[in-house]
Amino acid sequence: MIPLGRFRWAIGILALAAGVTSFAAATQDAASAAIGRADEVLVDKSERQLQLLRKGEVIATFPVALGFAPEGHKTQQGDGRTPEGHYVLDWRNPKSRFYLSLHVSYPNAADKAQAATRGVSPGGDIFIHGTPWLATVAGWDWTLGCIAVSNADMDAIWASVADGTPIEIRP
Repeated sequence: MIPLGRFRWAIGILALAAGVTSFAAATQDAASAAIGRADEVLVDKSERQLQLLRKGEVIATFPVALGFAPEGHKTQQGDGRTPEGHYVLDWRNPKSRFYLSLHVSYPNAADKAQAATRGVSPGGDIFIHGTPWLATVAGWDWTLGCIAVSNADMDAIWASVADGTPIEIRP
């Protein structure tokens, strides 16, 4: 596993000096080169970690913040929970108000059916995203159900994960 931490900024500055036109592009390019392409994402809610995997091996680990009520599977809109289960990162938003974001394919058919039996909306708009401010995410669950990472970590994840990558979110 490649440690990224404080070296990410130094890599970005060196890339800028070499002629890369934006800091975000520099850090994304450097992170992608350091980590490589992931073929699966694993989120462990109890450990507050997101792991990038390639062929079953962990290639990078990042701290995360979750929904403000993180215990249990998301069952309806507004419950503050982060979903659990198997989904896909199906599209990305480079202009997210939370820096960058990767959409999680929640709700799936089972989630929709469960909510319908109770007459509620299952919710949606679940993303892995950065923060709207330069801050760490460790130790504070503040999202409405999304998985938040630092902006520097989001650069690395964004660069290493393709649309269509499976994501498993464990309790």
